Amino acid sequence: MGRLEGKVALVTGAAAGIGLATAQVFASEGARVFLADIDGAGVEAASSAMNESGQSVIPLTIDVARGQDVTRMFRTIQADTGKLDVIVNNAGVNVRSDFRHLSDADWVRIREVNLDAVVRVARDGLPLLQASGRGSLINVASIMGHRGLRQLAGYSATKGAVLALTRALAVEYAAFNVRVNSISPGFIETAMTNRALRMPAIKKALVDRTVMRRLGQPAEIGRVALFLASEDASYVTGAEILVDGGMSASL
Repeated sequence: MGRLEGKVALVTGAAAGIGLATAQVFASEGARVFLADIDGAGVEAASSAMNESGQSVIPLTIDVARGQDVTRMFRTIQADTGKLDVIVNNAGVNVRSDFRHLSDADWVRIREVNLDAVVRVARDGLPLLQASGRGSLINVASIMGHRGLRQLAGYSATKGAVLALTRALAVEYAAFNVRVNSISPGFIETAMTNRALRMPAIKKALVDRTVMRRLGQPAEIGRVALFLASEDASYVTGAEILVDGGMSASL
């Protein structure tokens, strides 16, 4: 316990799933955590529950695809703490569509949230990370940045770009004593995946392709993020950690 004692963290996409689980892990380890999400009711409810348990959590209703919202988010954090030790760039969306039918509007939405927002948060959050003296930026990518599945081309393209961005920022941000790493989850049981996982044949196919023969849980991603956020990873930057139950290791 206490691996993030005295630290300040921001988690985007924190109303549910991987983002909420990561925020819960961070708060349980002593961090003051800002929960940011477009789902205002979701982050308010999550924050109330966590604060009642004695943790330090602040909800922020933010659409990371909107530049003015991101600016407001960082102004709020600046006024509250004046620094950020950790940013977890987790917010993401997916629109399932055969590529030949992918509309311009759907592509723009996927790109705005999965890539443009990651760029904006990573760029605009740098001064606060730098002020911490030992900042950690964690981008949540996906195994789909390496793999292809039908109807996920747009999602795969943006997540692959996040992986490349992470490596480039690790080089650039080292001068500011900010480490930059990524996590690539496999198939995790969240609201985003539940639509597909409700179909027994699809769920069985995914489990069969996973070496550990099960799907992942959001907290299992949160605990990897905790490692990257903590001093245990003080010499880790530019890394990608695959958390996929061995799916990517198997033919």
